[in-house]
Amino acid sequence: MDVRTQEFAAAANRELKNERSRNFLGRLAPYFARSCAGAMKTFPDPAAAVACGRAIRADAVARLPDLLEQFAKNALACGAKIIWAKTAAQANEFILALAKEKGVRYVAKGKSMVTEEMGLNEYLKTNGIDAFETDLGEFIIQLLRRPPFHIVGPAINLPVEEIRDLFLAHGVIDEPTTDRIALGGAARRYLRDKFRRLDMAVTGVNMAAADTGAIFNVENEGNIRLCKSSPAIQVSVMSLEKVVPTMNDALHLLRLLCRHCTGQKLSSYVSIDCGPKKPGDADGPEELYILILDNGRSEIYRDVKAREALRCIRCGACLSVCPVYGKIGGYPYGWVYSGPMGQVLNPLLLGREQTRDLYFATTLCGACRDVCPAGVDHPRLFLHYREQQASSVRAQGLFFKAWGRLVKSGGRWHFAVRLLRPLINRFAANGVIRKMPGLMNGWFASRNLPALAHKTFHKQWKKQERQRDAGRR
Repeated sequence: MDVRTQEFAAAANRELKNERSRNFLGRLAPYFARSCAGAMKTFPDPAAAVACGRAIRADAVARLPDLLEQFAKNALACGAKIIWAKTAAQANEFILALAKEKGVRYVAKGKSMVTEEMGLNEYLKTNGIDAFETDLGEFIIQLLRRPPFHIVGPAINLPVEEIRDLFLAHGVIDEPTTDRIALGGAARRYLRDKFRRLDMAVTGVNMAAADTGAIFNVENEGNIRLCKSSPAIQVSVMSLEKVVPTMNDALHLLRLLCRHCTGQKLSSYVSIDCGPKKPGDADGPEELYILILDNGRSEIYRDVKAREALRCIRCGACLSVCPVYGKIGGYPYGWVYSGPMGQVLNPLLLGREQTRDLYFATTLCGACRDVCPAGVDHPRLFLHYREQQASSVRAQGLFFKAWGRLVKSGGRWHFAVRLLRPLINRFAANGVIRKMPGLMNGWFASRNLPALAHKTFHKQWKKQERQRDAGRR
């Protein structure tokens, strides 16, 4: 998948003119928000449940190195093989080498954001190994070569006619139909045939328990369950922040994850794996590889202020309440992570220069922070990124330093306004600042500088006071 985060502003402006998408998003966000709110009421004490989840994630991130070591030790004891990958390239190379060593022609994939982050599908295909997404939404966007529109429903925004034409073009169906059940059944049959001759599958990991070495997956379609039970070789790719201290911690977080993700008390399928297939087991992989991916997360961990981003459990609740995502959808974010979740993670994983527009495209309303079951303070992180961006640009740093000195002094401020008023009003009338590159270009690219009043409020007030005093005499 191409990374297009640097095109965010242009793509967002295009999506703002997409009437169909705007209408759809207007219905989508309230639906998810209501589903989550209704599901949370099934807890005896919803506030305490959220507080507990946030405490678990805070503790897990604080003790991350120790928990990873404990998890790896216990997973090895269960028979799993632990692979550590510093970068996405190393992870991709390992999976490719394993597939070629085992004589695998294609792999099936369960829904996994981290493998999308790695660009695994494209890498395998370039090197002669086909990778088939088996989640329906992921299967559709794989054929379209688009990023997910939403973390929960990657293709939830697509009209049925577009899916019909897509399936016809790729041989998933032979006859055109707009029957949703028929289209879903055709995709199931197409993919189920892959499982019959499947030797290797790749999935993600929703949660990992350090005390047992167990890995957890939640889903509603059953495709991950098939990826884990059908092939002889199974690779579970886990970004290193997914580990939590205990099984009880993982189970509590899964309850929060499902409620915030789909409005369910628990998803249709929950898979918990401790190592590969044991003697006497009916199914399961003969070899289980748990690939623990860093891909920049160690650097994130070193930044004490940014470390909080690692608490995210990828529930997508922040997308449902975000006023920005609610107007433009997921495509403008240009990568696998969108909405406030993407605005927090993408700058850390891709670099701030490439993602600058993301952390400025926010109202700082705090709705994402309030709904987050993991306790991520998104607005504080956005301000942290902005602070780092400003300190890295000398011209901006000098400007804001001078601005700070100016606004702290009433005398200096009023003198500057009197001095600059004619110049500012001339610029405002001609739209000059909008055309100027550099410091102000981002703000004024879509708005003009308002003209200053010829007399300030204080001057007009004093004039009226003098007139009233004169009238009394």
